[in-house]
Amino acid sequence: MKTIKDLNIDNKKVIIRCDFNVPIKEGEIVDDTRIIGALPTIQYCIDHGCKIILMSHLGRVKEEADLAKNNIAPVAKRLSEVLGRDILFCNKTRGEELEAMVNSLGSGDILLMQNTRYEDLDGKKESSNDEELGKYWASLGEVFINDAFGTIHRAHASNVGIATYLESGVGFLIEKELNALSSLENPERPFVVILGGAKVADKIGVIENLVTKADKILIGGGMAFTFLKAKGVEIGKSLLDEENIDFCKKVLAEYPDKIVLPVDFAVTNEYTNDEDYRLKDVNEIAADEMGLDIGDITTLTF
Repeated sequence: MKTIKDLNIDNKKVIIRCDFNVPIKEGEIVDDTRIIGALPTIQYCIDHGCKIILMSHLGRVKEEADLAKNNIAPVAKRLSEVLGRDILFCNKTRGEELEAMVNSLGSGDILLMQNTRYEDLDGKKESSNDEELGKYWASLGEVFINDAFGTIHRAHASNVGIATYLESGVGFLIEKELNALSSLENPERPFVVILGGAKVADKIGVIENLVTKADKILIGGGMAFTFLKAKGVEIGKSLLDEENIDFCKKVLAEYPDKIVLPVDFAVTNEYTNDEDYRLKDVNEIAADEMGLDIGDITTLTF
């Protein structure tokens, strides 16, 4: 595995695929953890006089209405604040305006391109790793650095597509995460895994690999409801990965002492910012309610 330190990036146009999929509310970033995580790689490129092109997805774009709420412009503003320097922003994902901005970059300049998933509006070109799109994006730079650990498992045009055509390596964030994963072969005890996320489908490989090694697996997030459904618990309108109920039943049957599920939830009737929530025992969720997050007792248990 080549890292950014193994490549000659001095004074070159470097494309960095970051993970800026951050929560944004009313145009303001709620949690900038992922932005801060990208800084070491960006700073390394600044120090080496690179012309830096940043790319990231934000949310999912399935229809025209998704464009405005998934505009990545607030990330440029936050990056400018934490780096203490101007960040150029291009509202396009391709075309003459983007190309002109890339070509005008000087040593140490940084350009953030619009949300790569804007390209999903027309045939899911980003998410399906459209060959022409990957080749086009690669033409903007000379070196490609993947530092988006959260999407490294997906074959998208902005990672696999670009890497097909450019000399490539990983950034400091991915290097750190991969080194941490390697320690799981012989973990320190007790070894507890905390899993969240919306769908069980996205975590099947993780569960299968770690359930034999972990002392406990704590399951929260939306995926907890699929496990609870597998146990016969009423989950109301909560998120459900119906296709993987049988997988959850199998894991619960084979490792009953390892899987720890929530015992209470914050529940509501509608998923909106205006709806109040209340805390309920896991066995008290009504048919017209949905669980949103783990409750206080579960938090203490975890």
